[in-house]
Amino acid sequence: MDLSNRTRQRISLGIQAGLFVLVVVVLGIVVDWTAIGQSFFNVEPVLPMFPEIFTLGLVNTLQYTFFGFVFGLLGGTVLALMRLATFPVYRWLATAYIEFFRGIPAILVFIALGFGASLAFGWNLSTLQVASSALAIVGSAYIAETLRAGLQAVPKGQVEAARALGMPAWRAMVTIQIPQAFRIVLPPLTNEAILLTKDSSLIFVVGMAGGAAELTKMGRDGINMYQAGLTPLVVAGFCYLLITIPLSLLARRMETRGSRPARRKKVKV
Repeated sequence: MDLSNRTRQRISLGIQAGLFVLVVVVLGIVVDWTAIGQSFFNVEPVLPMFPEIFTLGLVNTLQYTFFGFVFGLLGGTVLALMRLATFPVYRWLATAYIEFFRGIPAILVFIALGFGASLAFGWNLSTLQVASSALAIVGSAYIAETLRAGLQAVPKGQVEAARALGMPAWRAMVTIQIPQAFRIVLPPLTNEAILLTKDSSLIFVVGMAGGAAELTKMGRDGINMYQAGLTPLVVAGFCYLLITIPLSLLARRMETRGSRPARRKKVKV
């Protein structure tokens, strides 16, 4: 007897629901929830972390991410324009930069600025300068490729029409192509900000003064200070979510808004 698609879907959903319930029951029996609670959610010993983890760790993380993203966006814009330049040397330089910093671990950049810069050039950079510069250097390489794709997605006819009306190439780029490209790539740029937020935790490898501590350092130090298992790291992770979840929701909302005109247009046709 042939089953309809709807019947097969119901059977499949029933099997999946049964397996899910079975897994939940097995976990409820096997797992030692008391030990998990003591290791991950032992809140009372870590109460001294508050409100400092918000006023210091969260604020510093936001600072590092903000300045890293802003300067990374500026550098990425320049690199994207160089990648599309008619002068081949600009394209070669931009390509070499992008491929190099996309190909190496970000932690190497943090170490180079935190230790190598002082040894090689005598620079005594602050924690904010090291973190922001490292994030900007790495982030600009990724942002450049995102912006390049956005610039190439702008219809060439609009730029050609502006040029036909006598508008200089640089003005057409600034007033027509770049604004539209930014609207196209806003969701992936928001995702890049999320990645930079998480990469800011790499600053702990170069050491820092207490006043420059970010969330990861405070969570790591809390493991030894409060003897509460991994609860300090859970608290630090929750603070990261306070930054990344709103950014994720913003990216999804922009993706939805960006797709609405295309849907309406398709319905009209």
